[in-house]
Amino acid sequence: MADETENQGVEAAPAAGSAPEGERQGRGPRGGRGRGPGGDRGGRGRDGNRGRRDDRRGGAEEGGEELIEKLVHINRVSKTVKGGKRFGFAALVVVGDGKGRAGFGHGKAREVPEAISKATAAAKKAMVRVPLREGRTLHHDGNGHFGAGRVTLRSAPPGTGIIAGGPMRAIFESLGVADVVTKSVGTSNPYNMIRATFEALTDQTSPKSVAQRRGKKIADLLGRGGASAEVAEAEAAAVTE
Repeated sequence: MADETENQGVEAAPAAGSAPEGERQGRGPRGGRGRGPGGDRGGRGRDGNRGRRDDRRGGAEEGGEELIEKLVHINRVSKTVKGGKRFGFAALVVVGDGKGRAGFGHGKAREVPEAISKATAAAKKAMVRVPLREGRTLHHDGNGHFGAGRVTLRSAPPGTGIIAGGPMRAIFESLGVADVVTKSVGTSNPYNMIRATFEALTDQTSPKSVAQRRGKKIADLLGRGGASAEVAEAEAAAVTE
């Protein structure tokens, strides 16, 4: 009898210390879903979105490319549905590497961080190369227009700074331009201003590309403006792109 009692006690001990069946299946004390494996449904919330955005930024840094991100404009948009209105956010972002490459993107989402993330991803895919003189200013003047927006870009001597306002300043800061004079006429819509500015930037050409296209030397092109041969040779040697 004593042996049977001890065996029963040994067998009953694990049953008394084990968790209820509901908790073993990932359910809480009241039968609701817990936070166990397979029961966590928080991956689709805001924390999950922030985690994915941080991973994308970390991947860009690991690739050796440090980009400058400028948030230009955020607009709240609404969609009328049967039950009322659904509000969202639209973001306009400018991205550049500070070395002559820049792009802009637009994204919409229900939350501001997700809209900025979409706009940043679109801007990285649409980056363009702009030739810069001495790495600080434009090679020549340019004009651009989109819709009712018209912009004028002019190269400037050292020490001028970025004379631009609103969305145009964000473009030149991310592009790496240090000296430029700009003028915007017409609409003040940031979307049209940015598109007009990029149209003027894509029309920029460098003396190196013109010389290659015409089969001439860079010094020959620079010397046609009345400069001496020595000055033309010095300026041609300073042209890198």
